[in-house]
Amino acid sequence: MINHTFPVMGQQVPVRVPQTVEDFQAFQRYIIDVANRGERLAYDTETTGLGTFTKGFRIRTAQFGTPDQAWVLQVEKGDDLQRLASWALRTAPALVMQNRNFDMLATDRHLPGASLEMLAPKTLDTYIYSHLSDPRRRDQGGVGNGLKDAAAHYVDPTAPDTAAGLYGEFHAIGHTKDTGWAHIDVDNPLYLSYAGGDVILTSRLLPKVEARVRELGINPSLIPFEHEVGYVCALIERRGMRISREYTTSLSADLAEQAAEWAAKAAQYGVANVNSTRQLSAALLGMGEEIKERTASGAVKVDKTVLMRLADVDKDWEPIGSRTPNPLAMSVLRSKRASKWRVSYAEAMLRTADENDRVHPKIGALAARTARMSISDPPFQQLPSGKWEVRHAVRADDGCRMISVDYSSVEPRVMAALSGDERMTAAILRGDDLHNLTAASVYGPDFTPGQRKVAKVVQLGVAYGGGAKTIAAQTGLSLAAAQDAVKGYKRTYPRLARYIRDLQGQVIRDGYTLRTPSGRRLVFDRDAAYASFNGEIQSTARDIFAQGLLEIQSRGLTPHVLLPVHDEIIADATDSQAEEVAREIGEAMTMSLRGIPLGTDPDVGGASWGSLYMKKAETMIGNDSWYAANPDAARAAEEARR
Repeated sequence: MINHTFPVMGQQVPVRVPQTVEDFQAFQRYIIDVANRGERLAYDTETTGLGTFTKGFRIRTAQFGTPDQAWVLQVEKGDDLQRLASWALRTAPALVMQNRNFDMLATDRHLPGASLEMLAPKTLDTYIYSHLSDPRRRDQGGVGNGLKDAAAHYVDPTAPDTAAGLYGEFHAIGHTKDTGWAHIDVDNPLYLSYAGGDVILTSRLLPKVEARVRELGINPSLIPFEHEVGYVCALIERRGMRISREYTTSLSADLAEQAAEWAAKAAQYGVANVNSTRQLSAALLGMGEEIKERTASGAVKVDKTVLMRLADVDKDWEPIGSRTPNPLAMSVLRSKRASKWRVSYAEAMLRTADENDRVHPKIGALAARTARMSISDPPFQQLPSGKWEVRHAVRADDGCRMISVDYSSVEPRVMAALSGDERMTAAILRGDDLHNLTAASVYGPDFTPGQRKVAKVVQLGVAYGGGAKTIAAQTGLSLAAAQDAVKGYKRTYPRLARYIRDLQGQVIRDGYTLRTPSGRRLVFDRDAAYASFNGEIQSTARDIFAQGLLEIQSRGLTPHVLLPVHDEIIADATDSQAEEVAREIGEAMTMSLRGIPLGTDPDVGGASWGSLYMKKAETMIGNDSWYAANPDAARAAEEARR
């Protein structure tokens, strides 16, 4: 037996690393004793990295622990050790993990006999309890929901940071904090001590965060709800999404070429490096642009928001029509976007695809301060709405068609339900277009398409706590015109405006906290009470979406699902079943909130995800000038349409 220790609360807690037959028998007795006592066993893995489904990924150690000891199995040393770890997981009646989806999926894929379906029902996740208690990261003023931060707050502030503590060991062998996990000697004493430390801390953390959730009076039904939502997301992540390697490789090359072409255009205006804020600000000012925005240090700000205003495009890259677009701003934006898409999407898909050319985006079921989900590696959630080029890389399984089901205007409907605004509610129940109603109220019945677009920005801006200044920047309106638009919006929906004002006051009185309709606890910065209605909308919409996921699971439809993104489900089904499956998923997601119906828009496309976004591209197909300027995109568009 190799014996190490891990310091907690001034004591050296034993960490045991079995080596001989007798050692392994002792480990088995430990597991059986824990099981007989009905004690919850902490479990964790050390792996070669975070790419669970990438080629070369493996579990290096599997560790088990209780508050008073830990056992580390060096499973990369042989199949017998892997089988022993699987036996322990099957034998333990109850488990606890920190961020359980990662370890459950790694175990499901790389430790035979320990499936996701077996692990999930008996595993609690300390991350879920931490997030329910305080959803803020440490840099946002919260406790933080990572193991180190949560353990430092609830267990022992002096306990070592088990990840950061190893970085020195990685550097000593010539690796970084990202690459060292695969190359450090599996017998390294610090590595083994810290592996054991993670389960000791997790085991001690659970009762602390359980007590904190009770103390705060958080809705107890959220605990099983979040565990079940997390499990469904793990099932979806495990299935993954098929990509066309040929198209994705070509896309990467095309994006690199686009980035270079737009960078060359920026160079014509004196910007040799599109990432140089100094060069860019000097060139824009030299062109006569007036830029009032400043960084904290007083420098001219030329971030994406400023550049999009100067380029006269909105967040969806649609023309605003408020000014003449600045060609330098547009060139820089397009060059940087092409570079980002290449790295974050095309190259990420090629890098993370498994042996069957399937990518498995990581789904953070409970991520943001409002509990909104996150999608990473690749970050498909950040793709602009309506853009098909990257989405075209994702393909349905053979003989299948892609499906999209999303909620119809879910956020305005949640706004109406929460505020009880009679005029907004009546408009929704009649099926009116809310943006048309707002535009008519602000500008009169003969409003223009541009004024309707402004009305849409105003509606979202007011709801999300944005003032006239922000709306002016997004729409190109003067500050006075933006202020008039905001006043007109509030006149249109007076009860909504009153609800927002009252909610902000209540949040301040309650110590900058808010309880959502589901009983979730949101915490706001002291200078950000204005964001409370936005937080309530986002959190409520997320819980509605999560409930829809659970209904999809209860109806046996999860095997069709490829990805939950924003308020949309991406799925596939055979050609003969696609329409029916889309309808069934839509029905599963349909519900109501305080009398406001929350319906869905099911859509069936072709063989690629991009085919669901081809309506705009279809209007271009047949246009000779567009063909001449975009031959590769045109061919891809026609293929996606088919």
